[in-house]
Amino acid sequence: MLNIRVICVGKLKEKYWESACAEYLKRLGGYCSPTVVEVKEAKLPANASPADEQNVMIKEGRDILAKIDSSDYVIALDIQGRELDSPGIAKRIAEIAFDHSRIDFIIGGSLGLSDEVRKRADMKLSFGKITLPHQLARVVLLEQIYRAFKINAGETYHK
Repeated sequence: MLNIRVICVGKLKEKYWESACAEYLKRLGGYCSPTVVEVKEAKLPANASPADEQNVMIKEGRDILAKIDSSDYVIALDIQGRELDSPGIAKRIAEIAFDHSRIDFIIGGSLGLSDEVRKRADMKLSFGKITLPHQLARVVLLEQIYRAFKINAGETYHK
């Protein structure tokens, strides 16, 4: 069974995000082995300079990279990434599953991803030019992964 991990910066702060993610993780359990790995959000000082922001991204990036094995296929959510529709995501997951036992989806913190994480990514995926709060991005990602497995199984999904 394919292992799917969502590695993300920070914890979910509201119960409704937790409930939505838990529901999609439960649904995904019939198709893959899904897990969420949370890395600690680095503290940004008040009146942060660009250098402070860069340091936060580097720290969070190192924490993300420490969770990834060399054999993992890494997909980073990045606004500059490739835009795919749901069938496209499904097709890509199916292709990756032939050569890899684990896919890591990466969601950065509020400042985004470090250059090191972007370089490690085998693919960069974008949900469009909009900016999503990382908590909402987690829900959208889990829903799209679930939809992909439903598509690949030839099942209908309208909810």
